[in-house]
Amino acid sequence: MTVLSLPRMLLTLLATVLVTAVGVLLADSFAAGSVTSQAPPAASSCLPTASWSLFEGRQARPANSREVVDALVGRDVILLGEQHDDADHHQWQLQVLAGLHARRPAMVIGFEMFPRRLQPVLDRWVAGELSVKEFLARSEWEEVWNQPPELYLPLFQFARLNRIPMLALNIDRQLTRKVAAAGWSAVPVAEREGVGEPAPASAAYRKFLREIHDQHREMKGKAGKQHAAEAAFANFVDSQLAWDRAMAEVLAARALSPAADARPLVIGIIGSGHLRFGYGVPHQLRDLGVDSIGVLLPTTAGSDCDELRPGVADAVFAIPAKPPSPDQPPRLGVTLETQAGAVAIVNVAKGSLAEQSGLQSGDRVMEVAGRPLAGMSSLLLAIQQQPPGTWLPLQIERTGSRIEVLVKFPATR
Repeated sequence: MTVLSLPRMLLTLLATVLVTAVGVLLADSFAAGSVTSQAPPAASSCLPTASWSLFEGRQARPANSREVVDALVGRDVILLGEQHDDADHHQWQLQVLAGLHARRPAMVIGFEMFPRRLQPVLDRWVAGELSVKEFLARSEWEEVWNQPPELYLPLFQFARLNRIPMLALNIDRQLTRKVAAAGWSAVPVAEREGVGEPAPASAAYRKFLREIHDQHREMKGKAGKQHAAEAAFANFVDSQLAWDRAMAEVLAARALSPAADARPLVIGIIGSGHLRFGYGVPHQLRDLGVDSIGVLLPTTAGSDCDELRPGVADAVFAIPAKPPSPDQPPRLGVTLETQAGAVAIVNVAKGSLAEQSGLQSGDRVMEVAGRPLAGMSSLLLAIQQQPPGTWLPLQIERTGSRIEVLVKFPATR
């Protein structure tokens, strides 16, 4: 799911799972330091640019890369967070991976981006049997992960060049939707993709998820009976726990290898919202018997001091802030989802450019500028590259008919 209507701060606040009446919108936009929570008091100082802060007990202290690697390289599992659409987060992940690999070359890397069923494709990629184009096609990138592949390819290439096994951590979206619609207990065991019973969410995690759930309902203008809202929230929590549990199970299986000398360093590349304060994947890992866990998160230099709290992670790194662009890419004001190979509009923001152009929820985008749409990333690129003051023709399928919609981008942004 890709959201093209909300400012970055709100995307960060809404975080990882957004519930709709028919399922869930998977939009991992967690960044370290984005949502309030019940945690220990704030650290006494914030991070300067391009620096680490290492948490020791209830205190944080400045540290260099070597100190951070020394402190964590002996753990069984190390989890590297991210905000999915931030290129600098992925460059940071690559930097950390290289440092850890130099010290502990026996390594495997798990990726949230791929459902478990695609494990054979990842194996062929690491073995050097697939080109980039073949890998992206066979891994169904456009369907399973709606982010530009260029953000992640350096990580995939690092694994291939060093013959580091890649692990598919996720479950299919269809399963997540089923859980969000009816709850975990309503999904037959045979349809759970082998995922076991998740450990219950802590009170702090439920509070965190409640904030996301309620914020999304307010944004959608939803109102209704309290018992219906509570049932939707319960299913929402179930879907998040199933997601966390699925990723933890794959990581734990490698970390708990019976032969001690065969145990590699297990890395997880996962959205920060699944990791912060140990609520999500770390909680499930501990329930599975993995206690030696390290969590490293990227954040933005100059972030709110109150968000850099002990317990958020073992260490955080301050990504230098990017200078503001004088020419921000345009926004349509829609939420997109890949459905049965087509790009569908599932929500249109009030007052947005999309609404002004006549786009509606349920529309399927078939062509852009007279060319068949190759996938969601192609549509995003076309929108981002559209010059101010020009028209972008879209061919839309609506209720079985095809119509033309012209989107006129404003002369100034």
